[in-house]
Amino acid sequence: MTTTRMTRYDRSMLRLMNDRRGLPLYATTARRRLVVAVHVALTAAIGALITHTYLAVAEPVWPLVVAMVLLLPWMVATGAINGATRGLLELRERALDERQSAERSRVLARAHRVMTLLLAATAAGLLIAGAAAGDAPRAYAAPVLVTALAVHWLMPLWVAGLMARDEPVEDDGLGA
Repeated sequence: MTTTRMTRYDRSMLRLMNDRRGLPLYATTARRRLVVAVHVALTAAIGALITHTYLAVAEPVWPLVVAMVLLLPWMVATGAINGATRGLLELRERALDERQSAERSRVLARAHRVMTLLLAATAAGLLIAGAAAGDAPRAYAAPVLVTALAVHWLMPLWVAGLMARDEPVEDDGLGA
């Protein structure tokens, strides 16, 4: 940890992010990958429902209601990923030790590289769709932009969840 004193908020967030009650959700690599996959799927579903509402001719309310219902499991999955990473992205720098700070830098760098590739693919897809249709698909520009922003915001969390390692097994001294 750095020499800057931690505030009461820092200490409470550190306690919260190191609370092991949710450990069964993310104890193994397979479970962490499943939680990240569920989080990505829920994010995509919520985004699709909001996009449907945006592009719909009528004003349907049901997609927004379903999106709000999906927010609860989305928040649980977010908490599980944050617990698995011990708050790597949520804690302030002064609450992290040197190893965690270096890990945060690695996660952010990898997320930046993945996001750059996704944005390039999205831009190429829009340009190809525009060339095929003879005009840029303007109706999809706003939803694609909002989706790109959401993915950009969440990519470090997903990468951190995928890069998190298993907890070391405690040796009780009874083994050979």
